[in-house]
Amino acid sequence: MAVGVGDRAPAFTLPAAGGETVSLEQYAGRPVVLVFYPGDDTPVCTKQLNSYNDGLDQFEALDAQVLGISAQGVESHEKFSGKHGFKFPLLADTDKKVAGLYGTLGPIGFPRRSVFIVDAGGTIRYAHRAIAGLTYRPVSELVEVLQGLTPAG
Repeated sequence: MAVGVGDRAPAFTLPAAGGETVSLEQYAGRPVVLVFYPGDDTPVCTKQLNSYNDGLDQFEALDAQVLGISAQGVESHEKFSGKHGFKFPLLADTDKKVAGLYGTLGPIGFPRRSVFIVDAGGTIRYAHRAIAGLTYRPVSELVEVLQGLTPAG
C-alpha cells in the first residue's frame, strides 16, 4: 500500500550531486517538497525542475527544502544540475527503493512524476502521483499547500 496524506514520510538517505549524502531526517523541523521525476534532461522534467528552481525563493520564504529524486546516477544529476543551475539537491535513487517506498513506480517499474510535501513533523501533507507524465504541479499550488501548514511545535 502506497503512502498518502496523513502517513509518516518514509525515511531515506541517498547520494546527491557534489558527493553529498542527503537524508530526509536532516530536514526535520522544516517542510520538504519531494519531487520524484522520471529522468534527467527530458523535456517535461527539465521544464518542471526549472520552474521549481525559478520559484525557489517562494519555497525558501516558507523555510521549505526542495529535493529532486530520480533513478539516474549522481554523474547524470551533476551534468543536469550544472547545465541548468539548480539550487536544490538532485538525489540518485538508482535502485528505485525510495520511489517504491513512496509508491511512485508504475506497473512496469517506470517512475511516475510525483510530488509530496512533508511537514516539519515528518507527516505527508500533500501527495500527487501523475498517471501520464506530461504535466507537473505548478509552484503556486505547492506554495499554497506549504502556506496552509501549521508550524511544528
